Amino acid sequence: MMGIIWLSILVVMAVIEIITLGLTTIWFAGGALVAFIVSLFGAPVPLQITVFVVVSLALLFSTRPLALKYFNKGRVRTNAEGLIGKSGIVLEDINNLHAVGLVQVDGMEWSARAIDDSTIEKGQEVLIRAINGVKLIVEEKKRMEE
Repeated sequence: MMGIIWLSILVVMAVIEIITLGLTTIWFAGGALVAFIVSLFGAPVPLQITVFVVVSLALLFSTRPLALKYFNKGRVRTNAEGLIGKSGIVLEDINNLHAVGLVQVDGMEWSARAIDDSTIEKGQEVLIRAINGVKLIVEEKKRMEE
């Protein structure tokens, strides 16, 4: 009976991985496969569960970083994520206290806030450090050079 459960877990984890491509559930599918094999030899359920957890975590922590490195090698950041690290020009003074600020990046205007609550004046060049919701979190370039 446990063999069927382990095979079911294996299939569910594989399907989730195919849908999400997050390189997370595939390692648990590997753990379920090893637990299934252990169940075929008549191992007790607590041992099967232990094998599942140990193998899954070992696969996750030992091979996931390598897999991400090679599978995401040519990955191109898209949408707003691609703005992080780019430069922009302040179109409207950035003042976190008054919740105002506007930056132009790649021809598009974005609401912006300063990373350190400083005021950044119109015309200054800024570097995009992060994105919080629909607002860019920026740092004035000359401050970075100091």
